[in-house]
Amino acid sequence: MKCIDINIRDPYVLVCNGVYYMYGTRGESTFKGEAFGFDVYKSRNLTDWEGPAEVFHRPENFFSKKNYWAPEVYFHDGKFYMFATFANDKNGLGTAVLVSDSPEGPFVMWSDGYVTPENDRCLDGTLYFSKDRKPYMVYCHEWKQIHDGAVCAAALSDDLKCRISEPRVLFHASGAKPFVKKFLFRNYITDGPFLIRTDDGKLHMLWSTLTKTGYAEAMAHSDNDDVSGIWSVDETPLFDRDGGHGMIFRDLNGDYQLVLHAPNTPQKEHPVFISMRYQDGRWEKNS
Repeated sequence: MKCIDINIRDPYVLVCNGVYYMYGTRGESTFKGEAFGFDVYKSRNLTDWEGPAEVFHRPENFFSKKNYWAPEVYFHDGKFYMFATFANDKNGLGTAVLVSDSPEGPFVMWSDGYVTPENDRCLDGTLYFSKDRKPYMVYCHEWKQIHDGAVCAAALSDDLKCRISEPRVLFHASGAKPFVKKFLFRNYITDGPFLIRTDDGKLHMLWSTLTKTGYAEAMAHSDNDDVSGIWSVDETPLFDRDGGHGMIFRDLNGDYQLVLHAPNTPQKEHPVFISMRYQDGRWEKNS
């Protein structure tokens, strides 16, 4: 199948042993109805895909029955770890960690429930290793609770099983002026943070928000090129054509690819791949 045939949000690509593994939020159960799991699609060329094959299925007595969002899979210390967002039956929302021996699953719970703060509505946790190889989770504190959505970071245990520090706010969505747009009169959105370090040692954060032209991808940067730094947002978005919640990876040729979902319309979303180049501290789309 082609990308246009795949209805997922929040696409994430893991490159492993010459294969592209793509995960995402099932389009039909993103915002309504019960959710039951996550899938993977496989490709060797980013054009033709096999799947879906289920990698996680909701077990009996699982703590969440809706809003299964944004699965990201990482290979670490011989295992594959999935960071994914779940809503619970108490109006809570947070990111948990799952584990598997294979990128094709099955994934089972690894953390004891949420790794994000229990009393905060949190989503879109992503894994980051600092310059000294300490693991962190970077995530969003949802605008529905605090109105001005925030991107936060917290230290994780070495086994990725639990949070070992209080969160630190890196920046708020309102800091993305002049292009950020208010949502429902008083809210600013943060979604989908993803961090990537380039060969020059610079640290970049891709994240999503709302602009006057729709859902968008923006870039933020740390002044010390680590999660502990002071973060600032570029003055213009990287992509602002009604698509977002993406990530950047190197393909099998060593070239950068941005993958995101577009359009941002429920049940019409599909993954879109955009060839990128990085030069002199700036990201640009290849023509």
